[in-house]
Amino acid sequence: MKAFANYHPIVLFSYFILAVGLTMFYMHPVYLMISLLLSIILSLQVNKKAFLRGLKWIIPMIFIAAIINPLISHDGEKIILYIDNNPITIEAITYGFAMSIMICSVIFWFGCYNVLMSSDKFLYLFGKISPAFALIISLTLRLVPRFKHQIGVIAHAQKTIGMDVTSGNLFHRIKCGNRIISILITWALENAIETADSMKARGYGLPRRSTFSLFTFEKRDGFMLIILLLLTAISVLGSFLGYNNYYFYPTFSELTFQPISILLYGSYTLLLAIPIIIELWEAFKWRLLISNN
Repeated sequence: MKAFANYHPIVLFSYFILAVGLTMFYMHPVYLMISLLLSIILSLQVNKKAFLRGLKWIIPMIFIAAIINPLISHDGEKIILYIDNNPITIEAITYGFAMSIMICSVIFWFGCYNVLMSSDKFLYLFGKISPAFALIISLTLRLVPRFKHQIGVIAHAQKTIGMDVTSGNLFHRIKCGNRIISILITWALENAIETADSMKARGYGLPRRSTFSLFTFEKRDGFMLIILLLLTAISVLGSFLGYNNYYFYPTFSELTFQPISILLYGSYTLLLAIPIIIELWEAFKWRLLISNN
């Protein structure tokens, strides 16, 4: 996914803001499935191993949401059974599935964002606007991956001296776990002090501080921004005209496949599939150059 990652940070940030925002805005089944499918494809391209590891808890979450929603929401006309005189409806179950699909899609989009939108790109965009806020957000996004890596290093080091948290009796495991957490907290505090001193020594946040950046806004970046805004405008216009509306209560709305609806589905698909299309196009050009040589 180097082709799309080489675009200007404003293009990357705008794409993910639109992808996440529209995914959270639309509860239309077709839009939800488009967002889910393309977020899965993009996740497989940018970080296949992490995506497959995350499926072990994401898939159960989908079914848990589908079970919980009909227990707390009893709206709908198609009743399948009663529990304590409370109706369980097909509409509530389907809405639970739709909500879980939307949440999973957003998680997948954010996973792709963390890979393609690195901390230096985020600091480049927001460092001059609000240096402190940009630094806090950048450090927060890196917090979980760094802690996860460091706790693995600490656990491995402790295992070599007999403090293995995965073996022994319960008391021994608790003792080893507390030791690892204590070391992790100490490391985090020391690292925070070192980071603060380092940023202060470099003059971060000072009004006259100059910065060096490799990012340049090119014609292709402007062209890509225009495409993003145009496709987004088509989807928003479709919402104002009522073509993107879908209701689960009191019963399901009718799915329409009129020419205008197909156009809106296609524009939404094209918007979310831009990174995939760019990557496939670059791969095609590369193979074409190799075959010509």
